[in-house]
Amino acid sequence: MINPSTHGWIDKYFVKQNTALPEVENNPIPFYKAIRATGFIYGHIVSFNTPVAIATKGWLKTEISKLALLNNLYGMFRLTTNENNPEKFVLKAGAFYNEMNPQSFNWFKMVLPGSSASLSLEKIIDSRVQTNVDIISKNFSHIVTNALLFVDVLAFRQYLIHGTLPDKYLKKLEEAIVSIVSLALKIKTNKSKYDDLVIKLFESSVRYSKFSKVDVQSQSFGMDELKLDYFTYELEQLYLIDMAGMALWSDGIIEKNEAYFLYKLAELLEVSDEFVSESIYATNEFITKYQKEIPYFNYSNPVKHFYDQTTQTVLKLISRNKNRLVKEILESKELMVLLAYSTRRDLSEKEKKKVRKQLLDICKSIPSLAIFLLPGGSLLLPIFIKFIPTLLPSSFNENLENED
Repeated sequence: MINPSTHGWIDKYFVKQNTALPEVENNPIPFYKAIRATGFIYGHIVSFNTPVAIATKGWLKTEISKLALLNNLYGMFRLTTNENNPEKFVLKAGAFYNEMNPQSFNWFKMVLPGSSASLSLEKIIDSRVQTNVDIISKNFSHIVTNALLFVDVLAFRQYLIHGTLPDKYLKKLEEAIVSIVSLALKIKTNKSKYDDLVIKLFESSVRYSKFSKVDVQSQSFGMDELKLDYFTYELEQLYLIDMAGMALWSDGIIEKNEAYFLYKLAELLEVSDEFVSESIYATNEFITKYQKEIPYFNYSNPVKHFYDQTTQTVLKLISRNKNRLVKEILESKELMVLLAYSTRRDLSEKEKKKVRKQLLDICKSIPSLAIFLLPGGSLLLPIFIKFIPTLLPSSFNENLENED
């Protein structure tokens, strides 16, 4: 029995699956649709595309995600190389992740000297899947983070073909995803004031791009601004269509103008209308069938629910570390003044930048607040800043008022 939380699970996977694998599939479309049917593209995995069924009763979501990622990476390996070779795959996958990892990140630098290739890959996959879990609310962020795991599968193909990752491939793919999802939300018929938070959730889940200068919600941004010529591989194109469709489904229905957006996007990507129709149908079928199992769709306003949940998380962190926080803040007069001002007026961008920098420095000194330094933690920081002024001594605020 495979247990993705114990050492040796990758070797057990190959012992169980490799002898029963069918001939290598040369057509990427059936491969992609089979992955989508498992829920991997949607971020909610309900099955595995394996020749031998795998029982997952009692498994954690992260354990399911780990095995699904491994299985789909191996599927891409077989599709790209026309080989059934677990040993070669494990070496290639390990080398791929070592190159994929930016120097500023440390999640994949956990391989100990002397470890076997498969055990090293287990550590890498564990780190890759665990990255955003428990940092922000599992009820929403998990589905976003897992939906972006297919980026790894697409990037692995590039690595196998070229022997290295093409320059800025990951950055370009992530930017395309966030831009398309943002634009899809922009044209939604039933808009929500929380749509911007959906974009922030996507931005907090990407790892190789920064979106401080990207504003696809602006009125001037349109589909013509999308840079999609770079994506010529079928599965890249189909994935972008499905991600847009999933974003549009978030309000429970795809209206005519939203469907038009998908068909127009397909035209830019040179994807057939037939696939768009099939994508809309498949997305609706999957989410309708599993809606009760996906926390994101179990609330009348799931994004508001996410916000409420994360707010409670931040409040707990503040209360548990109140004394240490107050001590650190009191030692920074400039930070105290800016935080006090923030309760009475909007801070300038320069002032906000100073507050963020100084609070992050404080978080570095308090271990339990290190989550604000990790991917996804940036999404919590504005909520953190909002409640920090309540820690300030009332006498300080009174003195500030007298100075005014």
